[in-house]
Amino acid sequence: MSGMHGPVALGSRLDRLPLGSFHHRLVFALAGMILFEWVEINAFAFVAPTLREQWGMSLSTMALIIGISQLGAFGGGVLGGYLADRCGRRRTMLVSVTVYCVGSALCVVVQNPWQLIAARFTAHLGAQAMAVVAIVVLIEFVPAAARGRLQTWKVAIGALGIPIAAWTGYLVVPHWTWGWRLVLGLGLFGAVFAYLVHRWVPESPRWLLSRGETARAEEIVRSIERSCGVEPPEAVKEAADATGPERYPASSRVRFAELLAPPNRRRFAVVATMWVAGLFAYSAFNTWTPTFLSESGLDLDDTLLLSAALATAAPVGAVLAVPLIDRWDRRRTQLGLGVLLAVTLLLFGLVRSPVPVLVLGCLVSLLFQASVPFLQVYSAEVFPTRVRALGSGVANAMSRIFNFGAPLLVAAVFSGLGYTAVFAMLAVIGLIGGTVAVLFGPRTTGLSLEAAATTDTPDAPPTTATPKENVLP
Repeated sequence: MSGMHGPVALGSRLDRLPLGSFHHRLVFALAGMILFEWVEINAFAFVAPTLREQWGMSLSTMALIIGISQLGAFGGGVLGGYLADRCGRRRTMLVSVTVYCVGSALCVVVQNPWQLIAARFTAHLGAQAMAVVAIVVLIEFVPAAARGRLQTWKVAIGALGIPIAAWTGYLVVPHWTWGWRLVLGLGLFGAVFAYLVHRWVPESPRWLLSRGETARAEEIVRSIERSCGVEPPEAVKEAADATGPERYPASSRVRFAELLAPPNRRRFAVVATMWVAGLFAYSAFNTWTPTFLSESGLDLDDTLLLSAALATAAPVGAVLAVPLIDRWDRRRTQLGLGVLLAVTLLLFGLVRSPVPVLVLGCLVSLLFQASVPFLQVYSAEVFPTRVRALGSGVANAMSRIFNFGAPLLVAAVFSGLGYTAVFAMLAVIGLIGGTVAVLFGPRTTGLSLEAAATTDTPDAPPTTATPKENVLP
């Protein structure tokens, strides 16, 4: 009986399902929240030149605002991951989006840099907690054969937040002194999709089972099966009819020390390195490029227009990852994208005129966003359910700690060595994540979550996680 309700059997039932309305609603609701979270995170890059002019801020003050925001994101990653594993995915996600909407509202009414620091800290705290949990929620519900693909569509829709922030900045910031407040307040619209999550997204059955709540897990899985037009396996129905729902043994309290003990230690080290390197390069490029272009002689209108055009390429890049992410080994594909990204960043650092900046910048944005889904899905699927959100969240949060000092480092390199040196540094960093994953990370592509969390060798052959007829084209 316990085998029928254990994590492997329950995971297999979710993996065998064809994609249906439940999965589509899940992706739409989560992607909508991520969209406005990305608006919130990227908005400062497009208002920073104006704020620097209006408030007379130095580059070091701007770096402090960015750094403290990253500190808030660190707290959000750790706290969100811990609470998601301790208290539940759904509840943590809804609380987190409330916090980030409050932070967005505070950004609208701030009057000086110090108030903005506090507001951005709050917004990033909630936004990062929500984003970490949203990654885990999606992969715990969707079939293994489509796990990367649906995560990529979530990223592609969410990445629309970058051009929304950029084009809003271009259209309103130069023309109204209060335009930057509108841009920073766009994150408030995430509350609409939080309502859809409340309506459409149940608690994760895998998490419920890990906490011993077998009856609730079984009820949710059966509901999803009905929405997909699939009947539960006969063995499950017969066992439930004969004895009623069984209580699967609950796991003990989640502890941070589990991430530093075998077998999670190496997995945590790999994904933390991937997050640190990937987010350093990504955030430095998106946050500092408008300011660096402005400092290099472009006027505000040209800078904002070029930045908006670069941001428009972001969701296109995520879409390009859709046919790649479930097709080959994710680690090697990510390394290949890293090589292309490094070459493009080197070339970007050598140009100044608008047309080459536009072309190469669009390629950089495409490659960055094509890599994001690989990082997100891989960092969650390598951990077991009981510490999945914690492991992914703390690894993500580690990148925020490094990013706390990264703005100061980038500003120092720019001031001391110049424009080109910044992008050469980012090119080297962009190669690290994929290299570490290939050398030390386990293979996860094509494996069920339960199998991926127990595979120890980097090149273990994949096991088909779902029947062939359920594999999507």
